[in-house]
Amino acid sequence: MVDDYQPSSEQTLDRDCMTLSRHVLLQLQSFGPDAQDLSALMNRIALAGKLIARHLSRAGLVADTLGFTGRTNVQGEDVKKMDVFANDVFISVFKQSGLVCRLASEEMEKPYYIPENCPIGRYTLLYDPIDGSSNVDINLNVGSIFAIRRQTGDDLDRSAADLLTHGRDQLAAGYILYGPTTVLVYSIGHGVHSFTLDPSLGEFILTAENIQLPAHGSNYSVNEGNFWQWEESIRDFTRYVHRHEGYSSRYSGALVGDFHRILFQGGVFLYPGTVKNPHGKLRLLYETAPLAFLAEQAGGQASTGTQRLLDVVPTELHQRTPVVIGSAEDVALVESFIQERLREQEAIAAPS
Repeated sequence: MVDDYQPSSEQTLDRDCMTLSRHVLLQLQSFGPDAQDLSALMNRIALAGKLIARHLSRAGLVADTLGFTGRTNVQGEDVKKMDVFANDVFISVFKQSGLVCRLASEEMEKPYYIPENCPIGRYTLLYDPIDGSSNVDINLNVGSIFAIRRQTGDDLDRSAADLLTHGRDQLAAGYILYGPTTVLVYSIGHGVHSFTLDPSLGEFILTAENIQLPAHGSNYSVNEGNFWQWEESIRDFTRYVHRHEGYSSRYSGALVGDFHRILFQGGVFLYPGTVKNPHGKLRLLYETAPLAFLAEQAGGQASTGTQRLLDVVPTELHQRTPVVIGSAEDVALVESFIQERLREQEAIAAPS
């Protein structure tokens, strides 16, 4: 009779046991060195996420957690105390990995090298430790964005020139969303998958696999306070959605939160250039390129408005780029307004 036993909770237990590290190995269908490396790296990212989530949950209770440090980062932006804490968490966690030779983030002018890892560390982690940090003080959602790239060459001069390549060179990308639950979304080029932190287990457990962006969605996410700073083509798109039924404005001031909504519900997120910031505000290597990788893996699109985002080759570590990202039909709609204005400008400039 023992051989006939069928556990009634087998499916439930299998789902509850689908941890992030196990999922990575199954995705790669390998237990070889590269698969184990990526699994270990994702485990390190998950650990950083757990530490940051714990700190955020107690932010109002712990001294020197909220507010500004009084410093500015390499982009001239005011630095929040939580930015510094989260950046330090990633450094501390990856110092112990043995896999990562360097880390690059918006909080550091140059990559941070881990000399003891470099002889064997074959990877670079690029990340935004806290995206939307202005939301921390008012208890709204924030996130972390990450990308993993293979390190090429010895980089003895520490120029990090090998990072200045298109986004298709990313081995993995994802984000952690800190909200009512802590969610980690990632891709290693085999679809997009979502995990939720189970505090009772201390593990990220699979909750959505092979996520597909709807071809069209009702959400549009853009800071309309910049309306008169945009080029006319972006204003044309905004007027279009104002005049047509079925569109809802959703903008939280945190890129990760807004993108997460669009990933599951469809729509488009825009951060175009302005008079003040003609190249946009978001950074390519550790913000827009990782999310573009996810969007395309989920069947969506990501663009600068005139170029596929994953084709953009940066010339500097902290390069900014405009971004239009989300459902394929909605990104194409925004691009159509941009192309129309470009054709008009070409017609005006053409000799009669």
